[in-house]
Amino acid sequence: MNILDSQKAVDTWIKEHGVRYFNELTNMAQLTEEVGEVARIIARRYGEQSEKESDKNKDLGEELADVVFVVLCLANQTGIDLQQAFDKKLDLKTKRDHDRHHDNKKLK
Repeated sequence: MNILDSQKAVDTWIKEHGVRYFNELTNMAQLTEEVGEVARIIARRYGEQSEKESDKNKDLGEELADVVFVVLCLANQTGIDLQQAFDKKLDLKTKRDHDRHHDNKKLK
């Protein structure tokens, strides 16, 4: 499924199950909360913090999907074609950063 189809799927889900979109500020707060949950898993599972027993069953993929869902909600409600924006950003990064990281001695 591409990003545009994902946006449409989220919009359909909101209309059929969610009643309406939360307002943009609420969704921004929700996004921050979801990113925090991703950060918690990564910090404990892959970072230096010890993983609590209650965190061991957390699904990183599910938490990342929550982030994507809220981003798609924000794109929908603000009229952003995220597929177009992503394609434009990837093209820009490709042109700008084509050789940038190959010369970075920190990455070798």
